[in-house]
Order: sequence, then structure tokens, then C-alpha cells
Amino acid sequence: MSKNRKLDFRPNEYVVYPAHGVGQIISIEEQEVAGIELELFVISFEKDKMTLRVPTHKATEVGMRSLSSPDVVAHAMKTLKGKAKVKRAMWSRRAQEYEQKINSGDLIAIAEVVCDLHRADDQREQSYSERQLYEAALERLTREVAAVGGTGEDVAQRQVDDVLLSRAA
Repeated sequence: MSKNRKLDFRPNEYVVYPAHGVGQIISIEEQEVAGIELELFVISFEKDKMTLRVPTHKATEVGMRSLSSPDVVAHAMKTLKGKAKVKRAMWSRRAQEYEQKINSGDLIAIAEVVCDLHRADDQREQSYSERQLYEAALERLTREVAAVGGTGEDVAQRQVDDVLLSRAA
């Protein structure tokens, strides 16, 4: 195990873990697993009341990354203003693609999902699965926008809502 580039992340730093969204590294600890000494990032996902331990040497391999830059957040907001690009494929195929985009941890891809699945008040009702995917993508987007901007999630939620509503106007 090479230990040369393991400390890309530090305690108290916010990171994005693809499958779970924004979390905070609370510590780096040593733990013995199956007779092997491992160094682990301990990441807390406060809102989900979850703690995740990721081996430091596997962090980048699994897609863990630092928060997006303000430029990437601005690009994601611009993506939200765009026109929804809903493909004519079967819903199951589209749902699978949306799920992959959400779990990729890529902020722009998540913004695309929010954009595609957002419904204005005058549009048809969403199905249960559409709503679930939309809410998951919206939550990931909002949490990262809040963490990057240093604001609360409610402020970030209003920013995202304002962008989505301005698009409908």
C-alpha cells in the first residue's frame, strides 16, 4: 500500500462521497481489519445520522472528492436554467441513467437530473419513482451548494428554487 498521496483530505474538511453526498471528515484513525493495519478516514453524514470509514488509500479510487469550486457551482446553476433534455427512452432506462448520475457525485450531472425531473405547477404530476429520484438529486445538489457557499441548506434550497422558478417564467 503506497502512502504517498493518501492525505488529500484532512479532518474537519467537507468531502463528497459519491453514493452519499456531502460529509465531514471527523478524524483519521488506525484500525486492524483481518490482521491488516488500515488507516481510515472517518466521515460523518450528519443529516443521515451515518458514519462511514473509508481506507485512506482507496479514497480517490472510490470517487471521494473535495467540494466543488464556486465556478463548478455556478456552472451547475446555469445547467438548472437550461431546457430539460428528457429522452424518449423507456422510463426504466432513463431512471437507471438518472440513478447513475446521482451516484456519480458529479455536481453538473446531478444538476442535469434536477433540471430534467423538475416540474412546474402547471405541468403533469410526477410518478412516485420520478419524485424519489428528483428529491434525491435535489438534496445532493442543495447540500453541496450549501457547503461550498458556507450557508445553511435552507438558503441553498431557496437559491436552487429561484433558479428553477426563473426558468419556468
